[in-house]
Amino acid sequence: MIPISEQNNTQSSQNMPPRLALWPMISAYYVPQMIYVVAKLGIADMLKDGVKNCDELATATETNAPALYRLMRALASVGIFTEKEQGYFDLTPVAVYLQSDIPDSIRWAAIMFAEEQYKVWGELMYSIKTGASAFDHVYGMDLYQYLAQNPEQGEIFHKAMTSIAITREDVALATDYDFSSINILVDIGGGRGSTIAEILKANPTMKGILFDCAPALESAKELIKAAGVLQRCEFTVGDFFESVPSGCDAYILKRILHDWDDERAIAILKNCHRAMANKGKILVVERLIPLGNESFAGKLIDLDMLVMTGGIERTEKQCRSLFEAAGFHLTKIGSLQSDMSLIEGIPI
Repeated sequence: MIPISEQNNTQSSQNMPPRLALWPMISAYYVPQMIYVVAKLGIADMLKDGVKNCDELATATETNAPALYRLMRALASVGIFTEKEQGYFDLTPVAVYLQSDIPDSIRWAAIMFAEEQYKVWGELMYSIKTGASAFDHVYGMDLYQYLAQNPEQGEIFHKAMTSIAITREDVALATDYDFSSINILVDIGGGRGSTIAEILKANPTMKGILFDCAPALESAKELIKAAGVLQRCEFTVGDFFESVPSGCDAYILKRILHDWDDERAIAILKNCHRAMANKGKILVVERLIPLGNESFAGKLIDLDMLVMTGGIERTEKQCRSLFEAAGFHLTKIGSLQSDMSLIEGIPI
């Protein structure tokens, strides 16, 4: 996924002379790496109670005080932190979201983007030449094997995915789609459970099953409990390439299929097809890439999926082909309050 700073630089550069327009694009990694360092160090958390001197911050983070000052000064120049007087820094409305424990925090996403993901993007050329995942090439295993073997990075990943899921998007999904005919909904690969939690809150007679790997489910229980729907949600450990819970009314896959190539995406859909009850539904939430030259974040995220997992952001036509190959008829496409679409299908 591409940091917002790069998207903004790309958009603002459209009014520049062509040669100058390239400069903010080729240097776009500066700011994300700067943000990463302060996110990793927890600087925003240290400033939550007000202004602090940079020397104090350096002592607390075991960093070089002059170097940290230069970093904070540079971040203040782009609106992240503000220098109240020389050497004394405070949060800005933007920097607030780098704190750990606030709603919509993006601290963990800032860290995730700049660690393994940053290293893997350095091997974009490999993916372009081979069509294969650069992550597998760099680390000798796929992303999910790596996260399973590195629990600390796995925890960062799941926290980042929760922040990227965007609560407002989950609320829109829960309220805009008619779930009234669904008694039991399975959230396939639902991670920390933000999506199933919002859907269950909006549909008080529904029961849910959160289906994912064990580490994700363990951390999901607190969120589900806080949402007040723990009594209506089951937690099932499994591998969606092998099987999914059977006999349920609907299966939702939110930001799942884009992780995988067509062969593996079809395998997931087929497992859902085999498992679902009569008159069941498949609900897929993904970006659908528009045709033409229009600006669309999904076109950049599509490359991120290529290097990270070998996956793909698909067009509507490609999505229809997946459904047909898995035995589904695509019945409806609706837009959410974002660049995501809800795609509904029923068994053929």
